[in-house]
Amino acid sequence: MSLRPRYTIRVADRKVELGRRTLVMGVLNVTPDSFSDGGLYFARASAIRRGLELARQGADWIDIGGESTRPGSRPISAEEELHRVLPVIRALARRLPDTPISIDSTKSDVAEAAVRAGASIINDVSGLRFDAEIARIAARYGTPLILMHLRGRPETMQRKPFARSVWRSVREGLAASIRRARALGVRRSQLIIDPGLGFGKSRHQSYELLAHLRRLHEFRLPLLVGTSRKSFVQAVAGGEGLDAPRSSKRARSLTAQSGYWKLLPSKRLATGAAAVPEALRIGDAAAVVASILASAHIVRVHDVASALPAVRIADALLEASAS
Repeated sequence: MSLRPRYTIRVADRKVELGRRTLVMGVLNVTPDSFSDGGLYFARASAIRRGLELARQGADWIDIGGESTRPGSRPISAEEELHRVLPVIRALARRLPDTPISIDSTKSDVAEAAVRAGASIINDVSGLRFDAEIARIAARYGTPLILMHLRGRPETMQRKPFARSVWRSVREGLAASIRRARALGVRRSQLIIDPGLGFGKSRHQSYELLAHLRRLHEFRLPLLVGTSRKSFVQAVAGGEGLDAPRSSKRARSLTAQSGYWKLLPSKRLATGAAAVPEALRIGDAAAVVASILASAHIVRVHDVASALPAVRIADALLEASAS
């Protein structure tokens, strides 16, 4: 176990140290169709309440997205995306002045309007592949820019053949994103990279990336990792293996629970499944710990209250290993 490299990044005119402790980014999907919670916070008032709740639970940053990137999802217009996110960003920026807001978008028009409305971080899951002008927005406003690796597009990423070498794919993809950002004026001190676990990767490949995450320190940039409610975590927490399901009654029971997030929100509530099944909460917590021990600086999670104890344990282990 080794310590994470430390970085300093400027967020909303404040210096933030990355690496001393893990930062928690709380996810707020203002969508009707996201894989994990689509529809639960689609109404404006519900989204604002959820954002306030994430802050109360201890989120360091809140990541607001108006377009689903679940497997098979289709893109929406910038106008629709703005209609969904801008009122929520304005309300939370006003009520949570000390909690930085991130806009999760692949569109430069949306990113710029969100920054003007109060967002201070840009999170581009396409790594500038869909709209490189996002880099110009980050450079103009001096916001941190999160570059994620995504192979393919959300609507096809889990159907197309996976890369023969996931490490080559991720390294080359992130390197291209970083070069593009720098060429368009973004300072290195603004950049954060994300390997994009589950985005165009097989289950085995996502675990391979997580197991050897430290290799990405060759880029000398902070690492953000998102494992929360991802199917590769759910499947294993549900009793399946890296490549094929195990055949046992216990495994089948847990695997059934792992399909919880595939239910529509209304179906979850109607069946009394409003609470996250224990196996999935534990699986998410375990993946958070694994991410931190593998040297992630920031973890992106849906359930901040459940994740924080796991984050604290992992941080304590890193601190103890230093002494």
